[in-house]
Amino acid sequence: MSNKELATCVDLFCGVGGLTHGFVMEGISVAAGIDLDPACQYPYQANNSAKFVQGDVSKLDGTALKALFEDAPYKVLAGCAPCQPFSTYAQRYESDGKEGKWGLLYHFARLAEEAQPDVITMENVPTVAKHAVFQDFVESLKSFGYHVWFEVVDSSLYGVPQARRRMVLLASKHGPIKLIDPLTPTPRTVKQAIGHLRPIAAGESAPRDRLHASASLSPLNLRRIRVSKPGGTWRDWPKELVAACHQADTGRTYPGVYGRMEWDKPAPTMTTQCHGFGNGRFGHPEQDRAISLREAALIQSFPRDYDFVPKGGEISFTALGRLIGNAVPVELGRAIARSIQLHLASLAKH
Repeated sequence: MSNKELATCVDLFCGVGGLTHGFVMEGISVAAGIDLDPACQYPYQANNSAKFVQGDVSKLDGTALKALFEDAPYKVLAGCAPCQPFSTYAQRYESDGKEGKWGLLYHFARLAEEAQPDVITMENVPTVAKHAVFQDFVESLKSFGYHVWFEVVDSSLYGVPQARRRMVLLASKHGPIKLIDPLTPTPRTVKQAIGHLRPIAAGESAPRDRLHASASLSPLNLRRIRVSKPGGTWRDWPKELVAACHQADTGRTYPGVYGRMEWDKPAPTMTTQCHGFGNGRFGHPEQDRAISLREAALIQSFPRDYDFVPKGGEISFTALGRLIGNAVPVELGRAIARSIQLHLASLAKH
């Protein structure tokens, strides 16, 4: 029995399809991806053999969800609920978690109870575990009869060329399940991920790949990046180039902006603003510019030919940066898929 015949997946909060594409590359059939954002539809459907359903997961019920699953021996429910409520920056807005984006994990648990999939997987930021909503989610799954495993993992050990730590949860109705062991003790580097791309200047795009486009830089930021060293910080600059907010005592503890990446190390965590030199350590290791949108996608381990924009469509740094930065890295998706395959294959043998 092939993997496609063995299991079918529905991907909640699917975004542009990072998790789905990892499943597809590993041969697991994905029946549908669901997301509220219509901007996700083109990249999701253009790159994956799966249907995109634009909708609000909080309004989805178990009957409609079960109808999306194809006729397969095992059903997998996957999802990465929007992580902004659980990020470090959002912690000062702690609430009871039952309203707005905080409540999406409660709806995830509700759908698990109503649809009773065989396997559930979730990916999120590490700090999600500090919040009551996550503990409630885990306890709910256990009460529904699932064996639950979760752990913060280093994505760079699973083929993702960036220092991205993520909470991964796996749960099964059929016995213990866990993520496979790391695939490599040596993380992929920035050079391995993007070193083959043609050089471009700030504000320029490559003629054959419109996504290989870099945001323009102001004259001041162009001077700043020219004196920036790979792995360095704004503290290396001449004093006249340092921003006033960083010269103040309150700004001296924020060295992780206006930095260049290093060729021989993984990239920093991609964010929704990874296309901006001043938004983090997103400067190219050699060229005087921030990384391009294509480079950000490659660092998120999307294939080089992953299509984000229809022919003639607008290349928006803000919109595409958000979609790419929010994605589940494809290679982490593949590791999750392999873990599920091994688990289900062991069940099929019995």
